[in-house]
Amino acid sequence: MKALHLTKETVLSVDLPKRDFPPFNVGDAIEVDQIIQEDKKERVQKFAGNVIAMRQNGSGSTFIVRKIGAGGIGVEKIFPYYSPTISAIRVTREGRVRRAKLFYLRDAVGKAAKIKEKRKEAHAD
Repeated sequence: MKALHLTKETVLSVDLPKRDFPPFNVGDAIEVDQIIQEDKKERVQKFAGNVIAMRQNGSGSTFIVRKIGAGGIGVEKIFPYYSPTISAIRVTREGRVRRAKLFYLRDAVGKAAKIKEKRKEAHAD
């Protein structure tokens, strides 16, 4: 292959493993199952929260999930999309947002920190 025929998208998608996760987007509430290695045994730890940012950069793709932990403290985790430690992702609620990054939720409290749910459109046939 000549370098002239390669685009950035084709170079970034070379040798990426197929991940069978459901499609999700910024604003969605998801539950991530992460495999944690403890001594000689493995366990699955769940982390549930809202997706506040996504970075799509081939094998370096990541997404940030934010939840409110004990005592009202906000907890954020950055997950690599192609990490072998992520065993499953479940979308619990689809959110309706108008921004690509929801970093303003870090400062929001109470009702201002809520994300509206995406309504299902009923098509009249």
